Amino acid sequence: MKRLKIILLFTVFCGMSKLGISQFRTYSNEFMNIGAGARGLGMGGAQVSSATDATAGYWNPAGLSYVRDIPSISAMHASYFSGIGKYDFLAGAIPLNDDKRTLGITAIRFGVDDIPNTLFLVDPQTGQLNYNNISAFSSADYGFLLSYGQMLKNTPDMQISLGGNVKILYRHVGSFANAIGLGIDAGLMIRTPTWRVGVVARDLTTTYNAWTFNFTDKEKEVLYLTNNDIPTKSTELTQPRLILGGAYNFVFNEKFSLLAETNLDVTFDGKRNTLISSDPISIDPHLGIEGNILDKVFVRAGISNFQRGLADSDTTNQKRVWIFQPSLGAGFKLGNVMIDYAFTNLANQSNPLYTHIFSLRVDLETRRRY
Repeated sequence: MKRLKIILLFTVFCGMSKLGISQFRTYSNEFMNIGAGARGLGMGGAQVSSATDATAGYWNPAGLSYVRDIPSISAMHASYFSGIGKYDFLAGAIPLNDDKRTLGITAIRFGVDDIPNTLFLVDPQTGQLNYNNISAFSSADYGFLLSYGQMLKNTPDMQISLGGNVKILYRHVGSFANAIGLGIDAGLMIRTPTWRVGVVARDLTTTYNAWTFNFTDKEKEVLYLTNNDIPTKSTELTQPRLILGGAYNFVFNEKFSLLAETNLDVTFDGKRNTLISSDPISIDPHLGIEGNILDKVFVRAGISNFQRGLADSDTTNQKRVWIFQPSLGAGFKLGNVMIDYAFTNLANQSNPLYTHIFSLRVDLETRRRY
């Protein structure tokens, strides 16, 4: 674990060095693409046409318009890489009195704490290793979403809603660097009793992260002597991302139904390792299903993150195969409380990098208007 944290330190400094000379980055603000809620993660991130609770502020703000009459709160915590990385999500949805508009607020944090700072591990006077010079710092990313959803059409046969986010980002790497970012998202959702369509444009106007760096003279000297660029003020730009979603609800009887959803993440920031990969457009699919039993018990599964990777059985590191990230989940509704669980593999179907994720949704009152 200590070795992994040292690797993270090296990655952080290399990334900051590149920030000083780059503008657009192929992978920028990726912590905002992890997901929200164990329901969504259990379904492989296929949510933009079906999320209609407080997590809709993250997945598709148009879905917030389905939170009516009473406020709702959702929370999630997950630990990654044996607890090294911690991901926290908290969201609230507040319906307005006209039953057409809903406000939402979302807070996200992804952080790695207690990273060893080995800049001064080697004593410059003697050239010897001095472990007393190792200190620790944290690297954390924060995202805050102010959301709005509005119902445009509401009939028994069809509902159409629109929504949007104002996105505020704050990122810091110890005392070395910090960034402030601002962006805008927009979403559309169309639903009938059986099928749903969702469209989300994230970072619609390009999200800007303004980085500042605070290295001391002694730290700059070490970076210079180790052939690292010394970063200066810079702006990191996140290009727009379009997410297309479609779902169909198979109703077998009054007690059981099955929702199947597909999302397509369309990125425009260069060639990525995805199922459909080109320059500059790449497409990453997400597939998910959810079985609904009496609207109280839910069983879920999903597949996402399709990539070309090296075959584990090939010792020559030449053979490439398609890999993907599977997930399973379940949910239980108890009155005004919803408890969700997801079991997902962080890498692919063969590597044992699994994590357990729990989330909680609470509707703040049991009384509803009719």
